[in-house]
Amino acid sequence: MEITEHSFSTDRHTSFYLSCGPEDGQLVIMTHGWPELSLSWRHQLSFLGNLGFHAVAPDMRGYGNSSIYDEHTAYTQEEVMQDMLELFNHFKKDKAIWIGHDWGSVVAWNVAIHHPEIVKGVASLCVPFGWGGHPERYLPYVDRDLYPEDEFPYGQWDYQFFHMENFDIAKNDMENDPYKMLKLMFRKADPASRGQMSPTALISKMGGWFKILGPDGLNSIGDVEPDTDVVTEEEIKVFGDHLVQNGFFGPNSWYVNGHANDKFAKVIDRFEIPFPALLIHAELDAVLDTKTSKMTNLTRAVCTDLTEKSIVSGHWMAQEKPNEVNQVISNWIDGKILLGP
Repeated sequence: MEITEHSFSTDRHTSFYLSCGPEDGQLVIMTHGWPELSLSWRHQLSFLGNLGFHAVAPDMRGYGNSSIYDEHTAYTQEEVMQDMLELFNHFKKDKAIWIGHDWGSVVAWNVAIHHPEIVKGVASLCVPFGWGGHPERYLPYVDRDLYPEDEFPYGQWDYQFFHMENFDIAKNDMENDPYKMLKLMFRKADPASRGQMSPTALISKMGGWFKILGPDGLNSIGDVEPDTDVVTEEEIKVFGDHLVQNGFFGPNSWYVNGHANDKFAKVIDRFEIPFPALLIHAELDAVLDTKTSKMTNLTRAVCTDLTEKSIVSGHWMAQEKPNEVNQVISNWIDGKILLGP
């Protein structure tokens, strides 16, 4: 079935979204992460739509054709939850299956704990359960053999601290050439990189994003060919055009509200996800080492009906290994939601 474009507005926010499948089908809402778009779910939209689901993927706030805001506080998870409630209510359904990736996973997990009444099941690509809190809580999971504390105090999470402490520098580093940045980032993982240090641990040491390429960051190198196993040149242009138009203030602001997100999470007395949950591990994701660290322990404690699957993929799993991702999601929905107890 065809993927179609839509938009709707409330008094507080405008949401653009892509849709595929019959409107009377089971609603599936997929939320993207940084620095992506609803387009990131193109493979899953068409797959689920053709199976008879009503598959929907919004541009999150600060991205694409959805509302853009010029204050950091506009990008807290509390604000995003209101966006998601408005989006859900727009479809007049009882419940939805929520699927997220990267920051979109944080959104899906937050919907599950703050608004369980609208959730039939929740799935996450790469990211274990969390609410988008301050990254200091990730530090106990850093592999100190790979990232000695005296040299890499923040481990692979250094980039998040850099966003908070040097927001304008990080924003400007990326705005130098969003197209080139995306071509460098949206690449499949090299299996030989398994167990090696993530470049995200070096951002502070180098004095900014992409400074490992040279003193002028992105401007230190020529153009880069896209990895067409992940994205085409045409798709890079769509992603890049929106980032040129909107800038990185919004996308990067998602990283600077950790304390506010921690406070928002504290309104929940007890974390529990009693409906089906799915975590798909990306075995070659250098930052989210969910397979060998204790990072997933909280997910296993919170989710009472958790399914875990692994795909040999890097971080951009939905685009790098779409067929495998689609099959895992389909099997989980069939077994745990449609045919579950």
